[in-house]
Amino acid sequence: MKISARYQAVFEILSEVLKDENPADNIINEYVRKRKYIGSKDRRFIVDTVWNIIRKRMRLAFEAESLNVRRILLLYLKDEDLDIVADGSEYGLAALNKDEKIWLKNLPEKVYPGYVEAECPCWLYEKINNPMLVQSLNQPAPADLRVNMADRQTVKNRLKGEGLFFSLTPLSPFGLRSAERVNLNNCMTYQEGLVEVQDEASQLAAYLCCVKPDEKIIDYCAGAGGKSLAIAAYNHNEGVIYAHDANWNRMDVIKERAMRLGIRNIKLLHTVEDTDYDCFILDAPCSGSGTWRRSPDAKFRLTPERLSALNNTQSEILETAYRHTKKGGRIVYMTCSILKDENENIVEKFTAKHPDIVFADHAYLWQKRLDMPYPFNEKRFVRFSPLATNTDGFFFCMMEKKTDFKKKS
Repeated sequence: MKISARYQAVFEILSEVLKDENPADNIINEYVRKRKYIGSKDRRFIVDTVWNIIRKRMRLAFEAESLNVRRILLLYLKDEDLDIVADGSEYGLAALNKDEKIWLKNLPEKVYPGYVEAECPCWLYEKINNPMLVQSLNQPAPADLRVNMADRQTVKNRLKGEGLFFSLTPLSPFGLRSAERVNLNNCMTYQEGLVEVQDEASQLAAYLCCVKPDEKIIDYCAGAGGKSLAIAAYNHNEGVIYAHDANWNRMDVIKERAMRLGIRNIKLLHTVEDTDYDCFILDAPCSGSGTWRRSPDAKFRLTPERLSALNNTQSEILETAYRHTKKGGRIVYMTCSILKDENENIVEKFTAKHPDIVFADHAYLWQKRLDMPYPFNEKRFVRFSPLATNTDGFFFCMMEKKTDFKKKS
């Protein structure tokens, strides 16, 4: 493809992405799927450019004083030879008109407000109140894999033999990390189930649940089954893991993933009726703000109304967990969010309502499970982030339902 045609493709994709109606990943994949004539190098260039512009969206829109897609793209390209990148050819980006040339030539110098510099909608920037954290979530994430029931060094060497270079993750004893994006489609190590894609924070969250094979456990918001599959692997297929999701169709992929990974002890539940679970795991529906490194467009689809609705759901499912967890059992609440509205505020409200629910000592839990110093100050819960742990943003909180608690009359 000519460079101008590449940028026309970028323009067409951005025209859909900036509507803020659907995830950029879905839009990009659908666009490429329908255009099989686009070669791998062209595809890589187009996709990388789209993501780069998304990560600079706030600054480009601020300079353009609008979300006009063409203006944003022209600003992104202003230091290129615009006669080449916008040559007006049949499949290329339209040539600049007179007004556009004058506009680009007379761009004023602008100072970005803090939320623009941090590439975050103003209301979220103020809510998070941590510019460094927000900026860290706008950087590309590394590619993390979880080694599945195999020796980590052996798997690392095998991936190297396939031309894929990974280092050991510093916290998870099962993780491998690549600084660059990797394509696993033709990777035999992946096809044979020796590795699974999973961020290090998520690997650790599953491991910190401390599930024993003889315990009755449920992964209540299982989705695609990441936590269930990890816990099953940690216990080498011993015991039973019940998986449930309000949207049954979301769990369709679990059987296929389990087959590839050699996992045999996950059972899917349509309804949850038992009230004697030893460990009730809630990877709650959330904003996904902790994954902005991988999905920087998601922050623009989140609204205060959507966040409020999520908070209501999070509180409701914690009440469900309370009803179905036996005395002496554990409730594990986790989200891939950095927002206190979805994390601390939710669990503190829950424990205030139920005096028989107490926070676990996460420092003790961490040191016992991982045999390494606890890296956080707060012991009532664990907050992962790109700044603190070089992982996605993730919240983990284990709570215990006391056996000796008596209500006051």
